[in-house]
Order: sequence, then C-alpha cells, then structure tokens
Amino acid sequence: RAFYAIPHLSTSKGTPTSAIYGFVTMLLRVIKEDQPNYLAVAVDAKGPTFRPEAFSEYKSNRPQMPDDLVVQIPSIKRFVSLMRIFTLEMPGYEADDIIGTIVEKMADSFDIFIITGDKDAFQLVGPHVWVIREQRQKERAFYDEEKVKERYGIGPDRIVDLLALIGDKIDNIPGVPGIGEKTGRDLLLEFGSMDNLIKKAAEIKRPKLREKVIENREQAIQSKFLATIHRDVPVSFQIDDFRIQPADRENLIAFLRELEFFSLLKQIPEFPAQTLQPAQPAHDGQTKGPKTDYRTVLSEEMFEELLFQLQTVPEFALDLETTSKDPMLAHIVGISFAFTPCLAYYIPLGHRCLSCPQQLDLTWVLGRLRPILESDATKKVGQNIKYDYLVLYRYGIEVQGISFDTMVASYLLNPSRAQHNLETIALEYLNYRMLTYKEVVGTGKNEINFDQVEVPTATFYSCEDADITYQLTQILRPRVEQEGLSDLFYNIELPLVKILAHMEREGVKIDTERLSLMSHELEARLQDLTRQIYLLAGEEFNIDSPKQLGHILFDKLHLPVKKKTKNGPSTNVDVLMELAQKYDLPLIMLDYRQLKKLKSTYADALPCLIHRQTGRIHTSFNQTVTATGRLSSSDPNLQNIPIRTELGKRIRDAFVPEKGSVLLSADYSQVELRILAHLSQDPILIQAFQKGEDVHTRTACEIFGITPDKMNAELRRRAKVVNFGIIYGMSPFGLAKDLSISRTTANEYIENYFRRYAGVKSFLEKTIQQARETGYVTTLFNRKRHLPELHSSDKNTRQMAERMAINTPVQGTAADIIKMAMIRIFNLLRKPSPAAGTGAEAQGAGAEALSAAAPPASSFSSRMILQIHDELLFEVPEREVEEISQLVRREMENVIQMSIPLKVDIGLGSSWAKAH
Repeated sequence: RAFYAIPHLSTSKGTPTSAIYGFVTMLLRVIKEDQPNYLAVAVDAKGPTFRPEAFSEYKSNRPQMPDDLVVQIPSIKRFVSLMRIFTLEMPGYEADDIIGTIVEKMADSFDIFIITGDKDAFQLVGPHVWVIREQRQKERAFYDEEKVKERYGIGPDRIVDLLALIGDKIDNIPGVPGIGEKTGRDLLLEFGSMDNLIKKAAEIKRPKLREKVIENREQAIQSKFLATIHRDVPVSFQIDDFRIQPADRENLIAFLRELEFFSLLKQIPEFPAQTLQPAQPAHDGQTKGPKTDYRTVLSEEMFEELLFQLQTVPEFALDLETTSKDPMLAHIVGISFAFTPCLAYYIPLGHRCLSCPQQLDLTWVLGRLRPILESDATKKVGQNIKYDYLVLYRYGIEVQGISFDTMVASYLLNPSRAQHNLETIALEYLNYRMLTYKEVVGTGKNEINFDQVEVPTATFYSCEDADITYQLTQILRPRVEQEGLSDLFYNIELPLVKILAHMEREGVKIDTERLSLMSHELEARLQDLTRQIYLLAGEEFNIDSPKQLGHILFDKLHLPVKKKTKNGPSTNVDVLMELAQKYDLPLIMLDYRQLKKLKSTYADALPCLIHRQTGRIHTSFNQTVTATGRLSSSDPNLQNIPIRTELGKRIRDAFVPEKGSVLLSADYSQVELRILAHLSQDPILIQAFQKGEDVHTRTACEIFGITPDKMNAELRRRAKVVNFGIIYGMSPFGLAKDLSISRTTANEYIENYFRRYAGVKSFLEKTIQQARETGYVTTLFNRKRHLPELHSSDKNTRQMAERMAINTPVQGTAADIIKMAMIRIFNLLRKPSPAAGTGAEAQGAGAEALSAAAPPASSFSSRMILQIHDELLFEVPEREVEEISQLVRREMENVIQMSIPLKVDIGLGSSWAKAH
C-alpha cells in the first residue's frame, strides 16, 4: 500500500525507498500512539502456500511485483529486526494464517488488535479481537463485532461466507458469478450461512439467482476454503516473545541514515534529546565525545572574558534569539557564540520572565560587540545567517567577515531535499537530535514568546544552536570542496546572503488606494460571477467547496469526470480547463477562482503587510528552496503575480517608488533560450541570436516551413510555446494540450524542431545520457542536481526525471547568471563615495530607533529592491536614472561571455507595471 500510495522516493544513490518509508512511518506511529506491551509482525514466507495447490488460479491474476518494490522487502525486514520486534513466518502459509493462529491461541488471555488493510481479517474479530484499519489522512478505524455488523450487515462469523459468495478479484477467488455484496448479505441473512444456503438452494425465490447458486455450488465451497484464515499453523511462540524490547538504536540510526530517513531519526523510541550529547562524529559515523559546556553570561567580567576570546579566535558561530521570526519585527532577546565543539556562551539581554536574573544592558553589550562583529578579520558562521545579519543591521551593526552558512551549504550539497533547517542537518551529519523551538516555547494556546523562556532553558537551546552550527561547519566545509562546489558557494551563494538581506530591508512601497479600489472592483465582479454560477447550476451552493462543486458538475449536470481523487471527482484547474472547452460553468469557475485568489492574496493582503515604521512591504527572499537554484519569495510571494494578464498588471501598478524616484526594471530577454543556444552550440539558434533576429519568428519559419512575410501572431505564439516547451522537456501530449492541437500535430512540431535544430537534440540526448551515468546534472557554474529517479522502473517517474535533467542546466544557469549580476551591481551601488562615513556612528542600540538605520554613504542612492525570475527591479532617484540604466545594462549583459550576447530590456516608470 505504501509503495503505490507514496510518490517515488529514493536515496541520492537511486535506491527506491517509498515502501520502506511508508512501512517504517506506520509502524513507528503504532508504537507511539498505541504503546503496546506486546507486538509481532507476520510475514508471508517465500514459496507457494497450500491455497494454490488447491486452486491453481489463486492470485494468478496479480501482476508480478515491481522490481522497485522487490528490492525494498529486505530493508523492511531489517528494520523490524533492528526494532527487535518478534517476526513470524511459516513456509506454506500466509501471514493472515499466522495471525489467525495467534488469535486462536491468545484471545482467551489477551486483548488482540490486528493492524491490517485486508478485509479478510474481519472474520477474526471477536469479544477480545479488534481490527484496526488505517484510513485516509492518518485516521484509524477500530472494528469490533458491532462495527463489522454495521459495515457489512452480518457478524464476523459470516464474513467468510460472504467472501465465498462474492469472491475476491484481487486474490482471484471466483465466488458465485453475479452475486455482489448486497445480494450475498441478503442471502446470508435469509439462510443463516453459506452451507445452509447451498443445502436449500432450491428455496431461493429469484430463478436466475437460484440457478447461479446451484450451478456454482462447488466453486462456492472452494472459494470459502480459499478465503478462510486457517488458525492451526504449526508455528511456535511464547507470550514473552511478543514483549516490546529496546531497539538496537546504534544500528537502527545507521540504517535510517543509510536510507536518508533523517526526519525519522527523532521518532525512534527511547531517543530523547537529553540523552545525547553533541560532538564531532568519529569515523564510524556515530556520535561520541565529551559532554557539553553551555555557559550563561550574566556579569560584565564574564562578558569581557568572552569578548577577549572572540577577538583571538579565527572564526566563531553566532546565533540570535529574538521575539519574532520576521527579522524586520524582531527584538533581540539574547545572543550565543561558539568557537570550540561542545562549548558555547549565551548572553541573555531581553528575557522578562518572573524568575529572570539580572541581565546585561543590551546597548552596552552591542556597543562592545560591534567592533568584532564589523571586523572582516574574524570570520563568522551561522545557520541562515541572513536573519542574524538583518536583525543586527537594524540595531546599527553591519556584520562583516561572514565565512560560512550551514543552511546554504546543505542546500548546495542536496538541493532536492525539502528541508535544510538546523535540526534536520544535525540529524543527517551528526546523528544528533536537537532540542526544538516548539519544545522550548510550547504550541497552541500554551505557546509563549522567547523572551518569556527561563534563562537556563534559553541558554541550552541557544548555545546548542551555535555549537551545532559550528560543528556542522567543520563537516560541511570540506564536503562543499570535495563536491567541486567551492566557487559556486564562496563566489555566488555566500555573497548573495548579504545582498538579499539588504533587499529585504529596503522593501518596496505600495499604493494602498489603488489596491483598495481594485479590491472593491474585484468584489463586484465576483458577485456577478457568483450570480452566473448559481444560474448555470440551478441552485445556490458553496462555490469554494470542491466537494459541493463536484456534486453540481458531475452528479447534477452530469459533466464527464476527467480525474478522480480519494475524495471523489477532481475539480482542480486542469480538469476545469478541459471542461471549459465545451461547458460554460467550468469556464466561469476558472474566472471566479482567479479573481478570488488575486483579491485575497494581493488586493486585500498586501496593505496588511505594510511595516508600521518603514511604510513598505518587506518580502523574504528564499535562497534554499528551489532545486534549480532560482530564488523564491514569501510573505508575500511576489513571484506568483500573473505577468501577462490585465489583473496582474494592475497589481504591479500598485508597486510604486518614493517621491522623486522612479522604478527601473531590468529584464533578461529570452535568457533561457540564449543559454540553450550556448550549451547546445546549435548553429541555427546561435546565428539567430547573433543577428538579433526574433527567435520565435525564426523557429516558426523553421518548423512550419514558411518565410517571414507569411508570419502571423498565432504561428509565432505556437513557435514560442515550442521553444520554451523544449527547454522544459515537454512531451507531444503536453504540447498538444497547451496549443489545443492533436497529439499527431504536436509530435510533428517537435520532430520538425529537432530536424532543424539538430544541435539542440544532440545536446538534450547527451545531457540525459550523462545524467544516467553520473546521477546528476550541472549548470555552467557546476551547480549540481542529483536525479536518482532516472533509474526508476516507473515510466512516469523516469520521464519526469528526464524533464528535470533537460531543464535544470538551462534554468539553473539562468539563476546563476542573474545572481552574479546582482552581486556586481550591488557592490557598485554600495561603493563608498569619496566623502563617505560608516553611516552607523550616530545610531543607537534600540530596534525601534534603528529600523530606519541608513546604510553607509555611497556614490549612489539607487537601491535594488526586487528579483523576480529573470528581472531585477530598482528604485532610482530621477537624477541617477541615466547613469544607473547604463550601469545595470552593462553589468547584466557582460556578467558572462557566451557564444551569443545576453540582452537586457530596461524599462522606467512610476509603477512596476509601467516600468515592466
């Protein structure tokens, strides 16, 4: 069940793990939630059982077990063994028979709970026997005798009879043809049992049904034999065999690490945080070393001693504790430092709990720390150090000498992994389970702010963060070098940390009046669409409920069902788009959903995100999210604003500059196609860009066999879809769907494209082949993306990996290029003017006073404020427009020399929309 239910999972080496992960997760949940005293796992033994000997067709219709599942079975058994859970198997019998035997022998002395998804097990339910079935969304159903009767209309003692009558397609048990669950139940209620039904078959009132039962009498008897769980398996066990034992933790941890199940390490029974001490791992990968020494700094003398050590060590890790996860709202509560494994210091500065000791003065401490923090000579490391940099910058301290970020390093080493938080990285590289933030501050109504945390608890938590960050730096730094990622890390990603922090701090101004007007207009349009939807539906219903919409579309209006989910027919956007080609209601629903999303996400939400001190919106730029290397944004997500729609333009029109400035948009023109031309060295594509031709027009001429004078807007649009579709590995099916053409025509387009652009075809084929051989693809700057799914036996999974292999070198290189351009432009904009001071001398130490702290004086007042896909947005004083336009174009177009020139479109305007 887990194998088919969970999307393809594999290790970085390509070993499939979906079934193992599902089984491990379920079993750990059973142990945690049920806390059983006794537990056993029954396993099907290899080889035939007595059932196929009696009926050769038994289970014969089942497809052969997929290879990807076969290779996971030994690991599942090994996990059970390392958990020291009693396992039973017996040649010639199925696992169900073993469970039945346990029930037969133990039900008089114990309450027995059978965890299974097999309905056959209902025949075992009794006064002391329950079946637990895992339901959707992790819900569980407990079946006792009453629940079985409620579900089937008969008791557990007649379940086998019912199975014998209706058969089982999965196990190929024939049953009696034409008898379903309802008919079988009615017959058993009337005759009491299958044996009695067969004896008195002549008394069945319905002629056809009577004939079926009489004709298939032997088949029914045989089906009952096959469906019956045998309870006399010659397997030996004692009750003590079932008793829960402590897991083999050391080998279990190594096993889960080998499978890269780092998130499951903390779920291992008897694996609490306080039993482990962080240390540098020994060569065997297990945590060993001295206990921690985490110190609270409360006196000036102790602080001066710490300050002296910080001034003498070459590098230290730092970690801030604050009142908010939003760095633009956070106030410092404390700060920790680590420069030796297992030793760390915490300086409480803003705790306000009742039992808090006297703390050092925040202003005094930051004033004493400023010289060391702003010194480039002493290096600083951190986990997501962008956050610490931004908070300290608001307090008038610009951290210099940032030498490592463990979150960014983890991301570069494995960009496909979903999480790169410190807890996850510590589990992966140190076998260490950290104290979590939720364990410190609580959850829900019991959650407190960090400034209310007791100082001893805060000391351990914060020191642990700094200590583990320092230890991980010693491990990840050489790994970055070994993987050939040093240039990418130190010359692109690490410098970008500081730049993103400044962009986040700068923020962007919005016109609330425009958004308010838009919100009212959208509301009026939504009300009009609602009336149209009700009219077409013939009744009022909750339009925002997929279930109620599905009822209207498929049950009432009888529209064709295109896709099913576990909750019924799907009403997602793909389904609605397909239905909208023929039906009005789905078409209007698409408009409704788009307007509703734009209204709630932008028109209504953006004004609420304005910072009360700066008067601007401060989005967060995420550096460690996308597998291709692209940046993403959140709170708010500015990358999802529609680009080409009129509504999207209106939202962008609400992004405005301060008075006396304009917005400057610098957008790479067709950068991915230009990169494709360079990587593939296709002569036609290179020639088109070198001559400055419209590449979409050129492609249309090539694949449609026409001359430029025969070109029209529709043909160019189709060529554009083909051009970009090739980069994303689009199949004929996908192209046909996007262009609303037949798959045959779409296939012709692609064949014509590759016939003319043979260099592109060769490059794509070579890229996929190299990825299969090495296990990964790279960008021009050696950014790596591992693709173990290329070796999957599942065709869909394999094809998805091939599309990623095609797209990543192109899109990833584009991401690297714009990051490099950002670094060059930022450094030039920040270049000090001849008369510049530090810009921080006059600043105080309070966050309220420093939220508007000025950056060091520079030659320019212009600021880079947004990065969206291939576009950079700047806020430029009118007096600097000409110079900044030239500077930005020059740096972006010359950031790298390729076979074809990079081209940047520059736009200026009184809003983002007008500039773009």
